[in-house]
Amino acid sequence: MSGKHVAVLKGGWSAEREVSLVSGRGCAEALKARGYRVTEIDVGRDIADQLLSLKPDVAFNALHGRWGEDGCVQGLLEILGIPYTHSGVLASALAMHKERAKQVFRSAGLPVAEGIVVPRAQAALGHVMDPPYVIKPVSEGSSVGVFIVREGDNRPPEELTSPEWNLGEEVMAERYIAGRELTCAVMGEEVLGVTEIVATTQFYDYEAKYKTGGSRHIIPAPIDADTYAEVQRVTLAAHKALGCRGVSRADFRFDDTRPGKSELILLEVNTQPGMTPTSLVPELAGLAGYSYGDLVSWMVEDASCDR
Repeated sequence: MSGKHVAVLKGGWSAEREVSLVSGRGCAEALKARGYRVTEIDVGRDIADQLLSLKPDVAFNALHGRWGEDGCVQGLLEILGIPYTHSGVLASALAMHKERAKQVFRSAGLPVAEGIVVPRAQAALGHVMDPPYVIKPVSEGSSVGVFIVREGDNRPPEELTSPEWNLGEEVMAERYIAGRELTCAVMGEEVLGVTEIVATTQFYDYEAKYKTGGSRHIIPAPIDADTYAEVQRVTLAAHKALGCRGVSRADFRFDDTRPGKSELILLEVNTQPGMTPTSLVPELAGLAGYSYGDLVSWMVEDASCDR
């Protein structure tokens, strides 16, 4: 049991607000059950004033998306001197910017897909790569704003020209990798298992990630032992290459559709992986023998500044 006062930061105003609220609520309840004194904060632009008033021992960062996942709130917590969970300023900022992260991964010799970053207006005018390819915002998570442009599609998705688009003016176009969706997580220095995700939607999009029944998680992933070990190796290497701390999760595509020629591609590292009831990291921690309560308690005890 612990008497530490933990401020659980959730919500915020990014495109992933609703997921963050669910993550934060689950973490807060688990911490209360472990004897922590918990204050839940739906983060607004007055967050510095709230934290200065509360003076918590630890900030549990359950924010997802921009401002909470890209180094912004991490920098604020550093300035305030409040120990916090997950990765620090630089690792968070790098991981959130998909193109910068890919440059780091390439330098570390890790397998990534060919891609280019272009203005949204250019991507909307016509194909910027030969189909099939994927278009995604450069700095969003949870598959928000991700589209697959398939062979035979005459033009890019109309959503790119929508006046309601609020996902940034640069997008990444990336070679589409056929095959299977795999994910793996790191907890401190320990690499966890591998999950295969089978989406019931067209692909593993926002709905598949967070809607009940949106996807099936097969754990451990039914892949050969060498590939399983390689996913774990690349996951830990990517975590270290970015300078991540605490918990992170790496997402992959594994193309085993061509006989005798398979391909494993690292898509991205999530420094603030979801902690909802359908989320992957709690499941992977469970496979390693950690309950949900064990996981969130470990994250609080791992919290620090200068991460």
